Amino acid sequence: MILLHRIAVIVTAFITLTGSACSQQHDVPPPTTSTSMSTSQRDTATLAGGCFWCIEAVFQRLDGVDTVISGYIGGTVANPTYKAVCDGTTGHAEACQVIFDPSVVSYADILHVFFTAHDPTTLNRQGNDVGTQYRSAIFYHSDEQRATAQDYIKQLTEAGTWSEPIVTELKPATTFYVAEDYHQNYYDQNGSQPYCSFVVRPKVEKFLKKFGDRVKPSYK
Repeated sequence: MILLHRIAVIVTAFITLTGSACSQQHDVPPPTTSTSMSTSQRDTATLAGGCFWCIEAVFQRLDGVDTVISGYIGGTVANPTYKAVCDGTTGHAEACQVIFDPSVVSYADILHVFFTAHDPTTLNRQGNDVGTQYRSAIFYHSDEQRATAQDYIKQLTEAGTWSEPIVTELKPATTFYVAEDYHQNYYDQNGSQPYCSFVVRPKVEKFLKKFGDRVKPSYK
């Protein structure tokens, strides 16, 4: 059963069909400079861009990604619950840790998908999901990740990709709290639910269209 706090989002999206950021079509260019394709076994990207069901569903389909974990990061309360995060009292963002193979997909590629999958210009909001828990943020795990993200944000800004300024936070990764079990693999298990149909699916379809050559064979 879909969570009650999503109902208003579903109703509004159904009525307007344009209220969600996923309906916006921006041609997000890839990074002009890319991190080298590392031979290290695995790396981690921690990203927040609205509801973590959306971010999870997109990155699960990207070739080179092993695992996507939904959770909470960037707050001040230890072991936050979903309800507390949704109440906006913990300071956490809904986020995903993306575990990937850098010999297949670079961190710069990860950021290209990230900025394509959400609107980085709406402060504390994605479509009809409103609150600090839905903020756009990159939580970097190394100086190299920080530099890559800074360079890409500068590139997108100078290119005028969006008419409004990018408000994506860039902060060092802190403790990541894994969300409750029912949030994991949410879209694949609940794709017919209204929120998934109206909000998550358009983001997934946009990803499949733009990154068709980077989609895992199991999702083609």
